Amino acid sequence: MGAFDDWIGRGSRREDTVSPRLVAQYRAALPDLAVGEVPPGMFWTLSPDAYPPADLGRDGHPRLGLELPPLPLKRRMWAGGEVAFRGVFHVGDAVVRDSRIERISEKTGSTGPLIFVSVRHDYSVGGKVIVSERQDLVYREDPAAGAPAVIYPDAPDLGPPLAEMPLLADPVRLFRFSALTFNGHRIHYDADYARGVEGYAGLVVHGPLQAVAMMVLAARVLGREPAVFSYRGLSPLTLGQDAVVEAHRDGDGLALRVRRSGGPVTMAGRAV
Repeated sequence: MGAFDDWIGRGSRREDTVSPRLVAQYRAALPDLAVGEVPPGMFWTLSPDAYPPADLGRDGHPRLGLELPPLPLKRRMWAGGEVAFRGVFHVGDAVVRDSRIERISEKTGSTGPLIFVSVRHDYSVGGKVIVSERQDLVYREDPAAGAPAVIYPDAPDLGPPLAEMPLLADPVRLFRFSALTFNGHRIHYDADYARGVEGYAGLVVHGPLQAVAMMVLAARVLGREPAVFSYRGLSPLTLGQDAVVEAHRDGDGLALRVRRSGGPVTMAGRAV
């Protein structure tokens, strides 16, 4: 991807506040996942990309060429990432988010060419980094008309979990999570677009929402917020598919997963 080497290191700095209103709205939207003074994953609501309609792409995200390079592939997916927790947020904190592109790479998968973009976000309070996060985004071609659904291999069987909980999802929950994170991706609220353009079976449950559920279950099992949490998407989870979040012992940490009832693992993670 030499054509986009000059985008490596590009980024932005933004400021936001952990306001009582924002915390209250997060708790109202995700009452089962809102633990602690400032719940895990709430950093995803801070300093989101905010562009006017003229600067949006067909999918509702800022068009390529603004925050990310003008890639030739347009179908965006959040592939996974890693979050390091170095402190805790408090209500009223003034937060600075420093963002930069760390890596751009190209691969070929079973469905065709893929372009991966890794973006680093550091969230600081008073000059101290509280959360350092890497997001791994992947861009791919649109599915061909009439193409069969992609079959994803299941993850290894880890036996009975130490703990589990249902992953709750309904249209209102998906809308409110999109609103809280200012995520305009149409796959989460426009069923016709999700099916007809991007080839999903229906509205897609956010990868970050699944990641938040794994973080919360990890904190309950560990008795503390994880120091490092990593995760990766394995297969889509669409609205109407029941799913459960599982925690398994894995050495000095936990192996985490979201599993569709009677189906494959949709997201896998690890917490220490």
